[in-house]
Amino acid sequence: MIRAPELYVTNYHRNFTGVSATIASITREQGKTLDLRLVGVPLPGAPAPITRAEARRLSRTPPPGRACSIWHVRRDPEMVSAIWARDVLKLPIRTVFTSAAQHRHSAVPRWLISKMDAIIATSESAARFFPEVAAVIPHGVDTERYHPAEDRRAAWAGLGYGGEQGVAIIGRIRPEKGTDIFVHAMIRVMETNPGVTALVLGTTKSKNRTFFDTMKAKAADTGLARRILFPGFVGHDALPKILRAISLVVNVARYEPFGVVPLEGMASGTPFVASATGYYRELSAGGITGTIVEPGDVAGTARAVSELLADPARIERMGVAGRELAERRYPIAREAREIGQVYDRLWACER
Repeated sequence: MIRAPELYVTNYHRNFTGVSATIASITREQGKTLDLRLVGVPLPGAPAPITRAEARRLSRTPPPGRACSIWHVRRDPEMVSAIWARDVLKLPIRTVFTSAAQHRHSAVPRWLISKMDAIIATSESAARFFPEVAAVIPHGVDTERYHPAEDRRAAWAGLGYGGEQGVAIIGRIRPEKGTDIFVHAMIRVMETNPGVTALVLGTTKSKNRTFFDTMKAKAADTGLARRILFPGFVGHDALPKILRAISLVVNVARYEPFGVVPLEGMASGTPFVASATGYYRELSAGGITGTIVEPGDVAGTARAVSELLADPARIERMGVAGRELAERRYPIAREAREIGQVYDRLWACER
């Protein structure tokens, strides 16, 4: 007979999103100390998943030494599944929901969230949209997986993208992520920086295909098709290599719930330019690890990128500061430990 695990981590979304990336990262860390199962869609580096039906079957029996199992959910369909298992099937489980959203949820998600046994917010800004949260726990980063390069320029050259320096935006290609802000800003930057190559890394949904094509055409129309590149999705193994090789990561979203890419850049010794949304201002530590610009500000983004590229010594100083802050304040082990404290209170029948 298979033993019931302590923790079920759900991932029902078939596309790999920012939420998926954070689930994969924290699940890999939690698996070091907890008996857990991933439920739903596979994630890179995470344990092979079980089905929802298997999770419900295993949840009929509490894990050894526990009165219940915990289902940790992060999306609306996952909350529905957990509530059904707990309240309709009467399975001995408790539910935890993590939210990064910095806005008021619509009516149905608010009702679902109200049924959770514990809510974790990833920032104080996110916490303000709930009457009560169990904890505010920012996302962490795996500082072993993400680490600085011994020689940034050599690492960049080894990737084969061309140019002497790399700058990248990483995430879904769509207006909300500010892909157009990045492309237009880099066109300005490249007027005086002939050695810079820009990478637009991420996938595009069909509804944003026209937007994607417009960005590629803009690069081509300005004669920069070989310097503003669109390589597509960044795989699990490729991302750390890119982040420690580029000189800057630029995430200038119009809206971002949290945003872990600049944090991964910090752990990689790479500073960032990011918009004043999500958790970016906190990560910048007052300009020590990154530069903050206003959302939608093409000129401000271009200026910030140009100023940093013109001062390689400053890039290295900011990279060292970012690495130190990532190790001290944002290690993934800290995130797992603090989430575990929420679990412990639920297992002790505290609310």
